[in-house]
Amino acid sequence: MIPTDLIKGSLKTIVLKVLEENNRMYGYQITHKVEELTQGKIKLTYGALYPVLHKLESEGVLVTESENFNNRIRIYYSLTKKGHSVVEEKIKELQEFIESLQSIVNPQPGLRYA
Repeated sequence: MIPTDLIKGSLKTIVLKVLEENNRMYGYQITHKVEELTQGKIKLTYGALYPVLHKLESEGVLVTESENFNNRIRIYYSLTKKGHSVVEEKIKELQEFIESLQSIVNPQPGLRYA
């Protein structure tokens, strides 16, 4: 399992990408999908997920819809038009970060530091 402190900076991007691929989801579905996609290596807690969802909603990136399911209110999250462009931006940032980490973890021959 990947430590929470490594996931924290990428959580917005993870949530946005999962919602982009799946259109509309509620919290449990998001956590389950992330766990499934990462073969259990990333497990999102509700304590980490919901503050991110609420922040993205307040930024106009997500919208919510409430539905009654078995006498319980389920809140579904989906991307706004703005959200779709934010996903692209966040994915580019994350890819650049991953490439930078790769340069540190596996430096190219001849790029040794003095």
